[in-house]
Amino acid sequence: MMWRRRVALLGIIVIAALLAFPLRPFVNQMIVLPLAYILWLLNILYLSLNQTVWWIGVVVVVFLILGKSLMPEIKPSIILVPAFKQPGRGGVESLAIAIKKANKGIYLKWLVANRLGKLAYQILLQREHGKPRSIFAPLTGEGWEAAPEVQQYLEKGLHGSFADFPRTRSRFFASPEKTPLDHDMTEVIEFLESKVEN
Repeated sequence: MMWRRRVALLGIIVIAALLAFPLRPFVNQMIVLPLAYILWLLNILYLSLNQTVWWIGVVVVVFLILGKSLMPEIKPSIILVPAFKQPGRGGVESLAIAIKKANKGIYLKWLVANRLGKLAYQILLQREHGKPRSIFAPLTGEGWEAAPEVQQYLEKGLHGSFADFPRTRSRFFASPEKTPLDHDMTEVIEFLESKVEN
């Protein structure tokens, strides 16, 4: 997906470069000359008015801004139409939205991994029947046999940060390097579901 954007951008730059010379007289006639004329007229207007007029205008604008910011907003005491409040998103809906957006950047991938890591922590806490458990402890416990990639994904999500995975690229057109956060979320979710069922 990223390489398509880069190819499209490169194509636009090449087309613009090819059209730059043939369209020079047209751009000069239709854009540059009218803009230069408008700027010349504004300069004449500026020079023709006394500096006192400009200072009075500046002071009036400053007082208007100050008055607007210092005066309290006038609100009607009776609200005729009740305001519509959008209901807040639940945890599952927020997670679903984050999963849809996860391919747009390392922060969103980490955000999903963090939520799934917290869910894994809650599952382990529940399986240990409320025994005290540090959130910084490794995600291990009796009957917790996660695949190494799944375990690493959950650990990096819970105990890591998106800053641990900078967007480094070896070449300009190369895709970002794979991180533990790029692991298939379906496998992670299926593993957590199996632990909830047990």
